[in-house]
Amino acid sequence: MTSTFPYFDLQVNGCYGVDFNADNLSVEACHTACEKLRGGGVGHVLATIITDDLDRMAARLARIAAIRRQDALAADMISGIHVEGPFLNPEPGYVGAHPPQLVRPADLDAMKRLLDAAAGLVRIVTLAPEYDTGLAVTRWLAGQKIVVSAGHCNPDLAQFRAAIDCGLSMFTHLGNGCPMFLHRHDNIIQRVLGLADELWICFIGDGVHIPYPTLRNYLRCVPPERTIIVSDAISAAGLGPGRYSLGGQTVEVGADLAARSPDGTHFMGAAAVMPQVAGGLRKAGLDEAALRRFLLTNPARAIGAVPIIT
Repeated sequence: MTSTFPYFDLQVNGCYGVDFNADNLSVEACHTACEKLRGGGVGHVLATIITDDLDRMAARLARIAAIRRQDALAADMISGIHVEGPFLNPEPGYVGAHPPQLVRPADLDAMKRLLDAAAGLVRIVTLAPEYDTGLAVTRWLAGQKIVVSAGHCNPDLAQFRAAIDCGLSMFTHLGNGCPMFLHRHDNIIQRVLGLADELWICFIGDGVHIPYPTLRNYLRCVPPERTIIVSDAISAAGLGPGRYSLGGQTVEVGADLAARSPDGTHFMGAAAVMPQVAGGLRKAGLDEAALRRFLLTNPARAIGAVPIIT
């Protein structure tokens, strides 16, 4: 079924063989990725830059900004940048696919350096509140009108509430970026669900990161006006099974279209682009009104891009 509205994807690491985290990302490659996304019904995305050495992250952010200045389609399609890391929880499970040796506590000088490199394009920063001492970075980012999203984290309830008081307003891909085994009651998922009235809550909607029956349960708990679905697409998205790269790391995509580390221990982004995500969600029973809200209206509102909603 062809969508009746353009998708707005807040988390795209790459797609169609193009890695937005590549050091050598070219204008032509970015244009091609944007062209294919637009052809599939995607209206806008946030290019997502993930944890790496600070110099490399800054260079990649500057590269995205430069490409937007040189290419009209990229400027239209890439509405901004989502910086995911490096201020994350380094513990196994919570750190996910981010290289733990490059994860670091939140630092205001480092954050300002990344924002400067991105030339004003950063719209979302995902960080671990419990690794933001005094919540200084959270408070500062919120003051700059940048969405602060908790993710790859394990704050206790008091830390969570304090972060919200300082401007935290989103949670990145709930149900992922956490260990396979958690305390059955006191865990990050339950804490976030308990705060669902105060946060934008994002889910990866490919049916792999969260099985559809589980996603339906989550959607019963989160107010529909607070729900956002993202693809978390990587360079492999849209290409099928094979071996690909994500920010210099190797990714294996299997027949089930799940993108995993070569040893199979964890997911590494997603191998589906948003049109595939939407198709799966339709088959899982979501109607067009819900899809429009979760894949366009709410994402745009969350980052203050309401004028682009059509």
